[in-house]
Amino acid sequence: MYKRLLKSVREYKMPTILTLIFIVGEVIIEVLIPFITADLVNRIKAGADMSYIVKTGMILVGMAVISLCCGGIAGFTSAKASAGFAKNLRHDIFSKIQTYTFENIDKFSSSSLVTRMTTDVQNVQMAYMTVIRMAVRAPLMLIFAVIMAWTMGGSLAATFVVVIPVLGMGLLIISRKAMPAFHRVFRKYDKLNEAIEENVRAMRVVKGFSREEYEKEKFSDASDNIRRDFTKAERIVAMNSPLMQFCVYFNSVFILLVGSKLAITSQGAAINVGQISAMLTYGIQILMQLMMLSMVYVILTMSNESIKRICEVLTEEPMLRSPEKPLCEVADGSVDFENVSFKYSEKAERYSLENINLHIKSGMTVGVIGGTGAGKSTLVQLIPRLYDTTVGSVKVGGKDVKEYELNTLRSSVAMVLQKNLLFAGTINENLRWGNENATREEIEEACKLAQADDFIRQFPDGYETMIEQGGTNVSGGQKQRLCIARALLKRPKILILDDSTSAVDMKTDALIRDGFRRYIPETTKIIIAQRIASVRDSDMIIVLDNGGVSAVGTHEELLKTSPIYREVYEQQSGGEEAA
Repeated sequence: MYKRLLKSVREYKMPTILTLIFIVGEVIIEVLIPFITADLVNRIKAGADMSYIVKTGMILVGMAVISLCCGGIAGFTSAKASAGFAKNLRHDIFSKIQTYTFENIDKFSSSSLVTRMTTDVQNVQMAYMTVIRMAVRAPLMLIFAVIMAWTMGGSLAATFVVVIPVLGMGLLIISRKAMPAFHRVFRKYDKLNEAIEENVRAMRVVKGFSREEYEKEKFSDASDNIRRDFTKAERIVAMNSPLMQFCVYFNSVFILLVGSKLAITSQGAAINVGQISAMLTYGIQILMQLMMLSMVYVILTMSNESIKRICEVLTEEPMLRSPEKPLCEVADGSVDFENVSFKYSEKAERYSLENINLHIKSGMTVGVIGGTGAGKSTLVQLIPRLYDTTVGSVKVGGKDVKEYELNTLRSSVAMVLQKNLLFAGTINENLRWGNENATREEIEEACKLAQADDFIRQFPDGYETMIEQGGTNVSGGQKQRLCIARALLKRPKILILDDSTSAVDMKTDALIRDGFRRYIPETTKIIIAQRIASVRDSDMIIVLDNGGVSAVGTHEELLKTSPIYREVYEQQSGGEEAA
C-alpha cells in the first residue's frame, strides 16, 4: 500500500533526500551544543580566560546559526516535497478515475471520490511531511541525546530508564484510545460532502418544497457527528500535554536533587555543574522527542485510513479493457444484438435485458420506446461498451464491440444522455467537446441543425456566453439543443439520443429530426423517446417491455401488431387519428 503511494513522489525525490540530509545535520549540531556548553561552564568555573570564553561563544553562535539554517532549509524542502507529492497523488487519482467504466464508478459515490481527492490527500500530505521531518528527526535526536546524556551524567542518566518507558507507554495508550474516533471521522466526511453536493444540485427542488429547514437540520446532524468524534479524539490527545509536563518536571527535579547531592558530597568528582546543566538540557530533548514520536504515531495512524481509501481508488482495475490486438477502425454504423442478456451485477437476481436480438443497418433511423424501467437506456449503453454484455454479443460495423480499441469505438458513437451536462466555460468551448478542431462555420451549422443558433445569438456575448457549472443559466430545452449540437460536431457513425428532446416543443423536435436526415444521412440514429411523434417517422421502432423486445416494426405496422405501442399512441393522440 505504501509502496503504491510512493510512486507518486517522482520528481520530488531530490527535495525529500535533501530534507533528510539537513535534518541529520540539524540533529547532530543540536546534540553537540549542550556538550560544548557544559565544557564551557566547567572551564569558567576553573578560571578560563576571556579569549577562550569568547572563542567558544562564537563557536556556539556559529553552530546555532548552522542548525537554524539546516532547520529552515529542511522546512522549505519538506514543504516542496510534500506539496509536490500531494499534487502528483491528486493527478494520479484523477487519471485513474478517467479509466473507470460505469461499473467501477458505481462502486464509489461522487462525494466519496471528492473527499478522497481533497481531505484524504491533505492528510497523506501532512503524514509525508511528518515522516521526512519529525519521523527522522525524533528517533535520531532521541538516540543521540540518550548516548550523550549517559556519557555526561553516568549513573544519573538512570532517571531516563524510568521516565522514558512511563512517557512512552502513556503516549502509546493515549494514541490508541484516540484512533477509533479518528477512523470514524473520515467515513462521516463522505456523508457530509454528499449532503452538501445533493443539496446544491437539488436547490430548486429544496426551495420548491420549502425544505430549507429540513436540509439545515440534516447538514447540522452530519456536521455535529464529526464534531463529536473529533472532540472525543482531541480530548484524549490533550492528555499528552500534562503527561509530558509531569515527566519533564519529574526528570528536572530528580536531576537537580540527586545531581546537586552528588556534586556536593563528592566535591565535583562524581559530577559537576556543567554536567548537571547538560543533563537537564538532554533530558528535555529526550522527552520532547518522545512527545514528537507520539504525535508522529497519531498523524500516521490518522492518515492510515486515508491511505487505504486512496489506494482503493488507485488499485481499482477498470472492468473494461481494449483487447491485445484491437481493431482501430469502425467500418460503418450498423448495430447487431445477438442473444444479448445483461445484468448490472453478478449478484442481481434478474436480468435488466434478456434475449435481445436486433439488426440495425447503417444509416437507419431507429426509435426506441417503452415504459420506465423497460431497459431503454441500458440497451444503448451496450453499444459504445459503457457496460459489457453478460450473455451474447453486440456488434458495430459487423465486429464485436469487444474487438475494438475503446477510444476508437467510442469516438464513432455520440451519445446525448437523459441528464444533459454542460461544463463551466463558454458555449463555444462546450461545443468543441464534439470536435476541438471544428471551424466557426461548422459550429454554427451544427447549432442551426440543433435549433440552437437562434437563442445563442440572443445572448449579448453570443457563442462566447459563459455557461455556469452544470448549465444552470440556460433552460432545459436550451441545454438539450446545445448537447445535440455538440454531438453533431462529432460526425459519428452512430448517434444515440436518450430522451434528449423531451424539453423542447413538438415543432422544434421535428426540425431537429429533419436536420439529422439532411446533415448526417449515413449516420445511424437511435432515438429513445416517450413521445410517439418523436419516433413515428423512424425506419424501425423497437418496443421494449420489462427488459425484452416486445415488438419491432414501422409506425403503421406496430399500430396493427403491438398492443403496447397502440395503447401509448392512443393515449397521446386522444385516439383521433386511430378513429
